[in-house]
Amino acid sequence: MPPEIRRGARRAVDLSSKGLTATGHLPGREGKLPLVIRPSGPQIDLPQWAAAHRDELTAGLHRYGAVLFRGFDIATPSAFSVAAEAVAAQLYGDYGDLPRDEAADNIFSSTPYPANLPIHFHNESSHMAQWPTRIFFSCQIAAESGGETPLIDCRELYRSLDPAIVEQLETRGLRYVRNFGEGIDVSWQDFFGTSDRAVVEQRCSEADTTCEWLPNGNLRIKQGAAAVRTHPVTGEKVVFNQVLLHHPAAIPESIRTALFELFDPDLLPRNVTYGDGEPIPDSTIEYLMGRYDELAVRFPWEEGDMIMLDNMLVCHGRAPFEGARKILVAMSGIIAA
Repeated sequence: MPPEIRRGARRAVDLSSKGLTATGHLPGREGKLPLVIRPSGPQIDLPQWAAAHRDELTAGLHRYGAVLFRGFDIATPSAFSVAAEAVAAQLYGDYGDLPRDEAADNIFSSTPYPANLPIHFHNESSHMAQWPTRIFFSCQIAAESGGETPLIDCRELYRSLDPAIVEQLETRGLRYVRNFGEGIDVSWQDFFGTSDRAVVEQRCSEADTTCEWLPNGNLRIKQGAAAVRTHPVTGEKVVFNQVLLHHPAAIPESIRTALFELFDPDLLPRNVTYGDGEPIPDSTIEYLMGRYDELAVRFPWEEGDMIMLDNMLVCHGRAPFEGARKILVAMSGIIAA
């Protein structure tokens, strides 16, 4: 590893490749995420170009946290798969939280969630014992309105949050709780890719996850995790978690009321506490939601877009939308806690 990267220095990025591409930023965001790469002319094969510029793309990713490829021909799942793999070398295909897209290997559809509700900011799989270092999104169909995938630089987030809240998150860690039941969230069979309880128990043991079979046959798991981590390459501190996806205070009030009518607090489909089991105050969640909203970078999707995120440097969400929308997902570079 070059010493300048190990120290977290931000290397210059040269992706010009004799005029084949143009590199820049979104209007009004010069020098900030995402780095935007466009073709300079019609004749460019993105996978071939990306494979030849993998080192420079990695440097750009570590500097900005996100690289947006715009104006290339990435109009099908197979084209997305080939382009993402050219950048990442190998895609990850074993993921239980997203539905698999049948048109291409190792490609998933984005989270099936009501279009009128936002998906809160999160780092993919940060509530688990392993996670992808890179995540790719491809816009196959742009929504008629809304549907953006907002981004936040998790380094900036770490620096800008109330130090007292960061100190609590950083020192106490988190405990994620999931109750797998019928009809809400994915089933435990889909999540683990098996209906064999013994296999589930073995996988939970290997991941240091508490596994409990409830009297009604449902499964509850509890996973300890950090809320703040150090990026393994840049050495920078980042907020890295899924607190807003799991805490009841982040759910719209009408839905939260209905959930509490259906479930006892310890049987909610998802929850998160501090690592010692003490509840995280609703006021902390409300503060985080407001701060995340202030720092969010939003821009509309264009059909054919592909964006690559460093999953530890940047968290993402989803805005409500109207009309058809199809965003595909790919992941690579799995590491463990």
